[in-house]
Amino acid sequence: MRILLIEDDVELCKILVESLEEHNMIIDTCNDGESGSYIARTNNYDLLLLDNILPKKLGINICKELRLLGNKTPVLFMTVQGDAKDKINFLESGADDCISKPFSINELIARIRAIARRSYNIRQDIITLDDVTIDRDNYAVYKKGRPVYFTRKEFLILEQIVEKPGRVITRSEIMEKVWKKDFNPFSNTIETHIRNIRKKIGNKSNRKIETIPGRGYRIRVNKPHTTPTSSLLTP
Repeated sequence: MRILLIEDDVELCKILVESLEEHNMIIDTCNDGESGSYIARTNNYDLLLLDNILPKKLGINICKELRLLGNKTPVLFMTVQGDAKDKINFLESGADDCISKPFSINELIARIRAIARRSYNIRQDIITLDDVTIDRDNYAVYKKGRPVYFTRKEFLILEQIVEKPGRVITRSEIMEKVWKKDFNPFSNTIETHIRNIRKKIGNKSNRKIETIPGRGYRIRVNKPHTTPTSSLLTP
């Protein structure tokens, strides 16, 4: 999950980034509302984690701007304005949820996951490819029931590719979801990660990660065998 954190408290930003990255989340940060609004409008994120009292532009105005532009990125407000009226204002501005400061990291993680489940609608928490199982909630991969170590970025790439079997996932999509906004697009890092993932999950035909030249990567989907109609006819 790729998140934009807009928060002017630098120390809190640092704590949140460290905590969220431990849960395999990719975090971009911004410390003022004006820049945050621009970054949110020009990049793709799975979630905006947004303070309200910000320099240059309030968080609630950022949220309203995004919704007026048709941007449906989920928004979770972090606020010291904890009374019911303020929370209603945030929700009516287009926010998906709000959490009152101070809060526990565990509560924040739970709220982020709840928003993700709603956003992805029928998101599968467990994905199985033959004898490989991917547990998305716990960021774990098992092969024949045994845990296989995946780095954070390897897991996020694998998750993205297997989420939609048969669909080509482009390098740009992988960069947007897995790396921060300052990632070098000319790096061969993605190819290196794909190679490592292939070694770890194996190369059986119906879990094989195919390279589609000039486009990206996909999980092969084997078409079910069908008997030709003519063979079903009685001579």
